[in-house]
Amino acid sequence: MPEFLDLHGRTGKALRALADEAMRRHGLHVGQNVLLAALWERDGSTPGEVAAALHVTTPTVVKMATRMTAAGLLTRVRDDRDNRLVRLWLTDAGRALQGPVESERRRMEDAVTADLTDAEREHLMSALTKIHRSATELLGASGPADHDDPAAG
Repeated sequence: MPEFLDLHGRTGKALRALADEAMRRHGLHVGQNVLLAALWERDGSTPGEVAAALHVTTPTVVKMATRMTAAGLLTRVRDDRDNRLVRLWLTDAGRALQGPVESERRRMEDAVTADLTDAEREHLMSALTKIHRSATELLGASGPADHDDPAAG
């Protein structure tokens, strides 16, 4: 396997495990924090709108929303103008997680980049942004793909 892809894959797995551990401290499964973040920005979105924003399939969001509804983090409400649509709304419990989850993610980011200088962090972010853009463009060129990992987004 090419060196970059191997290292990136192993790093991604380690970061996902760290994120999963951190989110479980808040009663979340990894990825649910990403759905919450989408609703913190646009509460009342449809599952399709959230899926598009997160680059995952609508069924992925619906499945996650079902679990999160059962956990009391969000509610599903029929759209008042179009009864075919369902909108996802945060509950008070879902809104209350914003501060703790964002703090947890900042702590994790600070911890995993603690050995980097400011210049190295800046270069890393610049390089990852370019790699993400290239990969996204390549995915677009190859046609629609099913990306079911909101934690990666």
